[in-house]
Amino acid sequence: MPRLKKQTPTLVEEMALFEQGYSFIAGLDEAGRGCLAGPVVAGAVILPEREDTLELFDGVNDSKKLSPATRDRLYDHIMQHAVSVGVGIGSVDEIDTRNILQATKYAMQLALQQLKPTPQALLLDAIYLPKVPLPQRSIIKGDARSLSIAAASIIAKVTRDRIMVALHQEYPEYGFEQHKGYGTAAHLDALHRHGATPQHRRSFAPVRELFGLFASSENNN
Repeated sequence: MPRLKKQTPTLVEEMALFEQGYSFIAGLDEAGRGCLAGPVVAGAVILPEREDTLELFDGVNDSKKLSPATRDRLYDHIMQHAVSVGVGIGSVDEIDTRNILQATKYAMQLALQQLKPTPQALLLDAIYLPKVPLPQRSIIKGDARSLSIAAASIIAKVTRDRIMVALHQEYPEYGFEQHKGYGTAAHLDALHRHGATPQHRRSFAPVRELFGLFASSENNN
């Protein structure tokens, strides 16, 4: 039985927009939507319109498919060779106040504002930004299909991981350096032993339910 060829991002979506006359196309993606702690981070990347762009960004892929060391290396490469890179952050307060989807869109809008030149069209991973008056293409599993979105996923993931490593120094008992805020068994155990930090998302069920248990306990005393 022949081995399936590993899927790698292409420039098919970008080329279609180039052919329509758009010169600056931004790929966008986020990291941290499913975490219990820490912000949601969005990356926005405009890649150069060159014949050798695929070769120049060889190895860029969905950040989830890459090792931390590879992500770090590609992060530096993207920062050096992309036309422009932007990062936006949706804080824990933003997430709890507006919900995770709206906080993600807010972070993406912030990332777009950092891009120079201003993008003329957007490629996004399964999301749409109604407040951004630009042509947009929302692509299912876009980080595995579009090179621009894949590059943005690396920028978002590495940026967020570095934020969580910094938070580990402040809250070492939670293991943020290891799980980056995701709901692992170790993280849930730390939550039950130590309670929640200001960096935990109280609107997310595991944290909200924990606070409910604490509230009941306090009311019974």
